[in-house]
Amino acid sequence: MQLNAITAFALFAQGVSAVAVLRFGCSQIVVERLDPLVNPDVNPSPHVHQVIGGNAFAASIASSDVSELANCTSCTFSEDRSNYWTANMVRRDDSEIPQITLDSLIVNIDLRVGQMPNRFLDGERGGMTVYYTSPYDGSKVTAFKPGFRMLAGHQEQREAGGVTKWNAICFRCFNTANFGGDNLAPCSDPTVDSVALPTKFCPGGIRTTIRFPTCWDGTNLDSPDHMSHVSYPASGTFENNGPCPATHPVKLPQLMFEVIWDTAPFNDKSLWPEDGSQPFVLSQGDDTGYGQHGDYVFGWEGQSLQNAMDASCFGATCRALKTQTFAAANQCGVQNNVDEDVEGWLTELPGMSM
Repeated sequence: MQLNAITAFALFAQGVSAVAVLRFGCSQIVVERLDPLVNPDVNPSPHVHQVIGGNAFAASIASSDVSELANCTSCTFSEDRSNYWTANMVRRDDSEIPQITLDSLIVNIDLRVGQMPNRFLDGERGGMTVYYTSPYDGSKVTAFKPGFRMLAGHQEQREAGGVTKWNAICFRCFNTANFGGDNLAPCSDPTVDSVALPTKFCPGGIRTTIRFPTCWDGTNLDSPDHMSHVSYPASGTFENNGPCPATHPVKLPQLMFEVIWDTAPFNDKSLWPEDGSQPFVLSQGDDTGYGQHGDYVFGWEGQSLQNAMDASCFGATCRALKTQTFAAANQCGVQNNVDEDVEGWLTELPGMSM
């Protein structure tokens, strides 16, 4: 999604000039099989994630103020030491070449798909574009608290349903290079958007969008399933000012992030399965896309996120926040704690038998 003069004009025309929309980039800090939210203290976890944000990321993250555990961030808002992570995408090769033989068995090989910086975020290294948006009706928004964490999506899902009814997760198939077709809000344009992974060539690559719940019970910073303490609107969506349910009355900023996969190098029929099916697979072994998911551990310093919401900040600059260049952000990272290859040609998805 782009935030340009047209977008800004549309917001003001709707009388929502008080809306805050932070949009900023965060580079990757690590790609590995750890998941401190769903699989704490498990090394390695079941599947690979790409991770952005603060350098407190580890197999377990204490339920405390993460901003005090990290001392750097890969995000351009330097007070955001949160962690965000999601599945990787690989291209599965079922053809005879370049399959390889191991112990007289023919096996598939997989290649992690590269990523591209989002529009206006040149300098980002891999990573994601992160958004925090206050309610469009101008109502009070409460920033997340230290120790807060949540999950969006269900990694095991393989058919339509779940959070997709709130426009929470989708894929955009850019129809030309340079973000062709990126004209409407995410998950709202059926000519380029789909809940499942696209089944056709995408000349400009594929963008995945993940939107998190925007209503909180006001008490619990987490829950056993990392979902029950939060909720999507009781009806409608966040974008059309759907109300929060009585059980979760506190309005949160809408957290959303985007990843853009450079699938264009694979737009060749000889590189796709013979049956014509699309060749891309998410790192938990999902070739449908319905299992796309995202994890979040809050780690903004002090009241900085609340200050940005109250100041109605817009885009990648905000008078209430400190910023850093991508050159500085790209210096932040964490040591890989899982001894396995996740790049290049792989005989199977790490942790997943294909």
